[in-house]
Parts: sequence; structure tokens; C-alpha cells
Amino acid sequence: MILTGPEITAAAHDGRLRIDPFEPEQVNPNSYNIRLGPTLMTYTEPVIDAHRPNLTATIDIAADGLVLQPGELYLGHTHEQVGSDTYVPLLFGRSSVGRLGLFVEITAPIGDIGFHGQWTLMLSPIRPLRVYAGMKIGQIMFFVATGPVTLYDGKYQAACGPQPSGYWRDPATDKAVAL
Repeated sequence: MILTGPEITAAAHDGRLRIDPFEPEQVNPNSYNIRLGPTLMTYTEPVIDAHRPNLTATIDIAADGLVLQPGELYLGHTHEQVGSDTYVPLLFGRSSVGRLGLFVEITAPIGDIGFHGQWTLMLSPIRPLRVYAGMKIGQIMFFVATGPVTLYDGKYQAACGPQPSGYWRDPATDKAVAL
């Protein structure tokens, strides 16, 4: 089951889910609009290595926006901090943004019960596209879970700003995973 807009509002007010800041005008019939945060990150090395940390550069989005370039992966983040210990969140790009040629979060839309923080967004434009901090970039939906729940306690918990891949990291030791 998916939460309706009124139920998202009720759950945000009674603590079953967290959206901070919560803006009533961002509520849709069965989702909540999330906005693009002010910072992007890009990888700076010509080859990204899945088994080690990769160098990144941080870019602040100016008031007049930032032009994203095709062929580049941008890591953005949600303006809102979102999470729930009760519901399974799924984040998708808004169709109006997709119609501009921007892929948002196409490979990892599902969140974990128990994650609380800003979501890192994988942004990939088809053509040069100017984006703005605070623009409605996606929508998040909440689904009812059935069965026993184990709350998320992973490496991205309490994320603030875009997070590079931690795929290489062993969560038990915070060191590189042995091949």
C-alpha cells in the first residue's frame, strides 16, 4: 500500500515519517515533492574505481543556476531531510524534469526503513541543462512494510549533502573491501 497525500501529511505531523522542512504545498495525491539542494559533486578522475575511494569536486549552485553537461554524472542532494522508521520510501524524478532530459535517481530509487537524512541524487542530463537550487527535482512516495523490520544502520545514515559512493567500504571496518 502507498500512502496518500493526506496520510503523508498526517504521518509527517505525528512522527511516523520525517520530512524537514515540511511544506504542505509540496504534497501531491500520493507523493511529496523534493527539491534540489545547493551543492553538487562530481568525480574528478578519468576512471572511477569501485574498490577504492575516488577524488571528487564540490560545486555550489549559484543563484542564476548551473548548467549540467551531458556525459557527466552529478551527485546532488535533496534540500529536505527525509526518513521513516515505519515506511519504505521510494524516490523518483519528476516527469516535468524528465521531459527536460534530466535523469534523476534511475538506478537506486528505494530507501531503507530507518534511514534519515538528505538523499544523494544521481543526475545525468541528455543535453546541457540549467538547474537551480530549490527546484522541484523529484518526488518521494512511502509504502507500508509487512513483516519484521530491521532499521537501516549503514554508511550513509544522517547524510548531509551529496555523498560519493561508499561501495568500496567495508561497513564493519570502514576500510577497503578485500577483493
